[in-house]
Amino acid sequence: MKKFMSFMLAVALVFVLVSCASTAKSGAESLNLWTDTAPTKSALISFVEAAVDPDSPGYIPLERRIAVFDMDGTLICETDTDYFDHTLLEYRVLQDPTYKDKASQEEIEVCLKMLEINETSSPVGGMDVPHGKGVATAFKGMTPDEFNAYVQEFKKIPMPGYEGMNHGEIFYRPMVQIVRYLQANGFTCYIVSGTDRFISRAIFYDSILSDIPNSQIIGSDVSLVATNQGDTDGLSYTFQDSDQVLLGGTFLIKNLKMNKVSAIVREIGVQPVLSFGNSTGDAAMAEYVITNNPYPSLAFMLCCDDLVRENGNESKAENMYNLCEQYGWIPVSMKNDWTTIYGDGVTRKQ
Repeated sequence: MKKFMSFMLAVALVFVLVSCASTAKSGAESLNLWTDTAPTKSALISFVEAAVDPDSPGYIPLERRIAVFDMDGTLICETDTDYFDHTLLEYRVLQDPTYKDKASQEEIEVCLKMLEINETSSPVGGMDVPHGKGVATAFKGMTPDEFNAYVQEFKKIPMPGYEGMNHGEIFYRPMVQIVRYLQANGFTCYIVSGTDRFISRAIFYDSILSDIPNSQIIGSDVSLVATNQGDTDGLSYTFQDSDQVLLGGTFLIKNLKMNKVSAIVREIGVQPVLSFGNSTGDAAMAEYVITNNPYPSLAFMLCCDDLVRENGNESKAENMYNLCEQYGWIPVSMKNDWTTIYGDGVTRKQ
């Protein structure tokens, strides 16, 4: 009798698992912050419903249901009027009373240049590496936990361009729904950001998407060293019981463009089937996802066309719409496709 009951429980469990894996969670309900006319909504629902149906030609095995998301401008506010990681460095170097008097001339010059770019609305090109080096040196010597705690305090500071929102509350609510919808249907969601890996992890820590583990958050990288390692090469040093892992102060790589593809291949190991981005820095990732994929695949690009609820940019949005048409990506209109951006109680200062 016990064996029979165990068998029946096992059968019931298998039935439940199969049902969960083969039945799409309702897209209309899950994506209720998207307008009914949004191309993304209809395209994604059709894609997911096919992906979870074993009888559909669009079926995707559970282990290959992988989606990659850019972060800045795709999941969170990109500019206010600066990127999260830029404002963090500017605060550290120019305002933090515990550090500003220790900041190097190089760090100060980088921050002043970024502020000048914002004030003049100049292109940010050429700042990726100098900014990366500034982040690496300004936080050198912190443990990852200490650095995370520092960013958590920064996240409490109000966003200068918005009412009712702090730096830690900058998630696009309709995009959060996308992540939740995909997770509910067996997709694993990776963050593939140009922002520093540890900054990206800290943004997701204690956030509306805090369930995404650090192992699924990929970003730009700085060196790591042991407390007592000094200048000894890692190949010649063994971690000791008196050691901690510290931020080493050396900038290694900016995770943009082809570097995103390389990171996906190294760290995920299989070709994703969905890509979400917002800029040319995500173009290589989008093209990698939809090129010669053995499974159905789509790439979506956010267009920053909302000038009322968000710090939008018409020319950038128009350029992205043109690129979407050229490459076959699905454009997302922040203005027309979303019923809200940051949720109730948040307004942009005009």
